[in-house]
Amino acid sequence: MPAFICVTCGTQYPPGETPPAACPICLDERQFLPPGGQDWTTLERMRGPYANAWRRHEQDLYGIGTVPGFAIGQRALLLRTPAGNVLWDCITLIDDATVDLVRALGGIAAIAISHPHYYSCMVEWAHAFDAPVWLHAADREHVMRPDPALRFWSGPTHPLLGDLTLINAPGHFDGATMLHWPAGADGRGALLSGDIVQVSADRATAGFMRSYPNWIPLGPSAVHRIAEAVRPFAFERVYGAWWDRAIMADGKAAVERSVARALRWLAD
Repeated sequence: MPAFICVTCGTQYPPGETPPAACPICLDERQFLPPGGQDWTTLERMRGPYANAWRRHEQDLYGIGTVPGFAIGQRALLLRTPAGNVLWDCITLIDDATVDLVRALGGIAAIAISHPHYYSCMVEWAHAFDAPVWLHAADREHVMRPDPALRFWSGPTHPLLGDLTLINAPGHFDGATMLHWPAGADGRGALLSGDIVQVSADRATAGFMRSYPNWIPLGPSAVHRIAEAVRPFAFERVYGAWWDRAIMADGKAAVERSVARALRWLAD
């Protein structure tokens, strides 16, 4: 039986004879359905018309994204560490070429995802590499395809592999998560932020929203929580969820400036 995928958000559902009646991820106020309504596809239909492209962002950090763009359009990050490789965030398409390339780079020891909009085909990726998927327990209700590979953590932080740390920063979702990589940026540290801290188009500042497509802002308390969550960590760079959305220098100060800017306008 096919495992149907929502075309709008890229989330895969359990195998079934027919597609689900609707996609709860897209019916949530943080997402949307396009004017044409709900549409479904499968991995089998995607393979061929779509392929995955790669980019080396820095030593030991590779971007993987689908072309042409599909669903929300995020790219994942493959992070290589001495303790094993981590897939940060996830994309829907997984095919033979992607599996071969990831294995050539050392495989995947763990998968960690920032929030439900990027859960996509996480179960397929977990099965392909025999890797656990780490999700914050506060977002458990948004899992559309349960599987034994899923591991739920709770609390403000969680150690991953080696010196990596998962950071909970409630706002966009209650379980919103970022990944701190101390060895990034030549040892000055990197924050893999998904769109929990959304790198702006100027690539020098960031934004904080409950919904990006529907323009629903976060309130001051949520922005404060995000700032407090990342403040203990040193990082020079911030890698967002799209190819070119990265702050490559002075990242921690850029986030602090962005927090101050957001709070200033929220108070006006």
